[in-house]
Amino acid sequence: MSRNIIVLGAGIVGVSVAWHLARRGHAVTLVDRREPGRETSFGNAGIIQREAVRPYAFPRDLGTLLRVLPNRQVDIRYRPAGMVGAAGPLLQYWINSGGARYERIVEEWASLIVRCQEAHAPMIEAAGAESLVSQGGWLELYRSQKALDKRLTAAREDHERFGVEYELLDAEALKAVEPHLDKGLVGAIRWTQPWMVADPGALVQAYAKSFEALGGQLMQASVEEVHRVGSGWRVTTSEGALEAQQVVVAMGPWTGKLLSRLGLHAPLFAKRGYHMHYSAGEGAKLNHWVMDAEEGFLLEPMRAGIRLTTGAELADLDAPPQYRQLAAAEKAARGLFPLGKRRDAEPWKGARPCLPDMKPVIGAAPGKEGLWLAFGHGHQGFTLGPATGELLAQMMDGETPAVDMTPFRFERF
Repeated sequence: MSRNIIVLGAGIVGVSVAWHLARRGHAVTLVDRREPGRETSFGNAGIIQREAVRPYAFPRDLGTLLRVLPNRQVDIRYRPAGMVGAAGPLLQYWINSGGARYERIVEEWASLIVRCQEAHAPMIEAAGAESLVSQGGWLELYRSQKALDKRLTAAREDHERFGVEYELLDAEALKAVEPHLDKGLVGAIRWTQPWMVADPGALVQAYAKSFEALGGQLMQASVEEVHRVGSGWRVTTSEGALEAQQVVVAMGPWTGKLLSRLGLHAPLFAKRGYHMHYSAGEGAKLNHWVMDAEEGFLLEPMRAGIRLTTGAELADLDAPPQYRQLAAAEKAARGLFPLGKRRDAEPWKGARPCLPDMKPVIGAAPGKEGLWLAFGHGHQGFTLGPATGELLAQMMDGETPAVDMTPFRFERF
């Protein structure tokens, strides 16, 4: 039976939820203060990461902690105020980052990751967005044989457990496919399954247009209030009020503020990140998406230029930007590949919505009939948006979802 549904948040997760609901014949209105795909979904590395079956854990060994402590690294930086404000969730995240807890989380997390491409594929086709997506995999680069061997051990296990495919490239093979990279590299792992997206924001916009073609409605407005009205819900926005039988909250790192006004307290915190685009140095070409695994940054040959994306910055969601992490990443990146001039007027800043057990919330809001939740995907919202949309739509229509969704319930907090 067709229902009126409002989806709040037009990032990759919200757009995907709206698309799946509209395809099922529901009357869906998608609301965001910005155009689709202009926040977190815009600035990521543009990889649909089939290999990412292990969520990002916090370091627990003393050596890594001592390395991070001076707050000068490329892969992770922190601001004391942000650490204090999110102390509880961060401590729980650290506890969950090792031992039997982490191994259980990996199993649950991987149940979503293995569905990422089969969920993206029909949306790419419906959106006519094939030109944005390429195959052939991406490269994880190493300067240390010890670090490469350690990663290979995990890759072999992930192949056996989760069907992750990869190739090992020694220094000579790496030079053959990427001749302009630093000669000090000992080798790389090529993850062969992932898909690369030349413009992540454009892909989300293409999905949004496909949603409109299915009869969905887009509304650009700020969400001011959400409350129960009779057997349904009213959403008050800067452009007027909407009413519907059901509401989906998929507002990424801004979800927590809205839910708190509804009496639901999510231990949500932000891992912020930055990017900048560059030209290639004269005569140089980057053929693959590449990650300097030991420094913690990525270079991606995209439409707008070679995108440099930083690691994580632990800071308050609304704290003003600090570009020292990006500057450090740029210095390291210029040692890896001959970058040319900056192409953007200023760096981009975004925030990844994270939860202390590294898994998203996908499902019904407890005690709030007709309110549904989809948030907290951490580093992998771009990868997992379509799978989230598919699974949540199954749940909302009373079907048995294709994955056991118990680990992703809000009630676990």
